[in-house]
Parts: sequence; structure tokens; C-alpha cells
Amino acid sequence: MASRALVWLGGALFVGSLAYCTWWYVFALSTARPHVSWSALAIDALLVGAFAVHHSVLAREHVKARVSRIVPEPLLRSVYVWTASLLLIMVCACWAPIGGELYRMNGGWRALGGAVQLYGVWMIIQSVRGIDPLELAGIRREAKRGPLQIRGPYALVRHPLYFGWVLAVFATAHMTGDRLAFAAITSLYLVIAIPWEERSLARSFGADYTRYAREVRWRIIPFIY
Repeated sequence: MASRALVWLGGALFVGSLAYCTWWYVFALSTARPHVSWSALAIDALLVGAFAVHHSVLAREHVKARVSRIVPEPLLRSVYVWTASLLLIMVCACWAPIGGELYRMNGGWRALGGAVQLYGVWMIIQSVRGIDPLELAGIRREAKRGPLQIRGPYALVRHPLYFGWVLAVFATAHMTGDRLAFAAITSLYLVIAIPWEERSLARSFGADYTRYAREVRWRIIPFIY
């Protein structure tokens, strides 16, 4: 009973952390503070780095195997979700304001930026459609890895979820210094993490992934990277 409560609370925290991060980006980071403090960038980079290290390192199979010696296997995914959710909340709550305003688009340009952001969100949703939401939230135990996804958005780039993220955070019609810093730091993390992730995929899928990588050349952004 206690373990199931921990699992369901972790799932609720996961949803809450995503909602809080969305609210924070849309509203809190929209404030154009007059004072620009680029020294805060180092603090913010460390905050995102803490989340990134956990997100990438704990997802590696050999690390999971070590953690499973301490954490019961049925709770392993839930512990990962708890930690990731708390770290995401920490990034938002402890963000050091940078300030400044780069641009504010209006009229047709504002509508265009919103459309690009919505396309980015759609791309994210399409990329995770094959994932069980209860499994993602740590409520249901992880199933055996399914077949390699190569259709839909995966036929455009190898990491369409990341492509959607880049569009969603960079296409804002109102770019403040804090929004730019958040977009740049998180996107840099994705670029750094991709080689690790692709090595793991190559080990899991072997020649199938090698062939897929040859056919779909671009990792995140078509014709660029």
C-alpha cells in the first residue's frame, strides 16, 4: 500500500512539475526586467545541468542496474520520476533572473510565432504518442522496449521531440533575456546528450538503428543538425 501511494504521488508530482514549468515559462519569464545580470547565467546553467545530469545518467542501463541494488525494482521508475520532477521544480523556483528584452513581435509576426510554437508542441505530442503515459509518470512499470520508431515525425529527424522543444522555446513572440537563456541552455544540453542517447539506441537496435541513421540524416533540425 505504501509503495503504491509513493508511485501515485510521484505521478501527480510529475504532472504538477510539467504544469508549473509551463506556467513559469509563459508568465514568469515574460517579465522584462530592466537590469541585465549575465552573471546569473552561470547559476542558471548549473541548475539546468543538475537536471540534465540526472536525466541522462540515471537513464543509462548500467546506472539503473546499480541503483536497483538499493531501490526495489518496481519502484525504480518512480524514484527516477520523483527526482526528475523535484529537480525541474528547483530549476524554475531557483532561477536567477537575467533580465533584459530582445524583441516583442506584434500582429502577423506574433501569430506566426504562436503557430510555430504550437507546431513544436504538436511535434512533441506526436513523438511521445507511443509511450504509455502511466509508464512515463512512473505509475506503471516499464515495458519491454518496443520496435524502433521510424515513421511520422521520426522520418523527418531522428529526435523529433527535441525538434519540437527547440521550436516551442525559441519561437516565442516575446523574447526576454530569461527566455533566451532558458532556451539556449536547455537546447545545448540536448545537443550534448544526443550522442550518448544514440550510442544507447545503437546498442539496443543494432543494425536497424545504423540503417535508420543513414536514411534520416538530421538529428534535431532539418538541413542544419
